[in-house]
Amino acid sequence: MSDLTIYSLHDFPNLRRAGQLGAMTLDYITPFVKPGISTGALDDLMDEFIQKNGGRSACRGYNGYPKCTCISPNHVICHGIPSENKILKNGDIINIDVTVIVDGWY
Repeated sequence: MSDLTIYSLHDFPNLRRAGQLGAMTLDYITPFVKPGISTGALDDLMDEFIQKNGGRSACRGYNGYPKCTCISPNHVICHGIPSENKILKNGDIINIDVTVIVDGWY
């Protein structure tokens, strides 16, 4: 058993701010998720929203990942790369993964 403390009680507000921005981003993007929009356009909207609210994407740049979020339509299990060429159709099911960094906290 280690005596190492990973987080103190003072750290939780920082963690909470990052988590809240992630949740706010998903709430923000929900009305835009509809047939005819590209996953790339959704990614751009979320990137702008995250930055305007004091955060940055944790995904972009991770091992060379080029986008702000992961958007996985239908049969794509996870880590779908948003694209201007992937246009949502009626009946598509998508998963959107958002991970943000706020003041160094994920």
